Amino acid sequence: MLLYFCDNCNQYTLKQQCPNCNKATRSAHPARFSPQDQESAHRYEVKKKFGLLPTQKPDIPL
Repeated sequence: MLLYFCDNCNQYTLKQQCPNCNKATRSAHPARFSPQDQESAHRYEVKKKFGLLPTQKPDIPL
């Protein structure tokens, strides 16, 4: 049994189309983890491009 999530209504459903707003839903389950991640270099480059890496954030004063 797959669980789906509607981003528009913020509700979970068992259907691929939301019964409330009739929009497409997405899988509520995370992607599978693999130690041999073939897309990690691409994700790193995208995060670096948009400044989303933890090393690119300003320091938090203590």
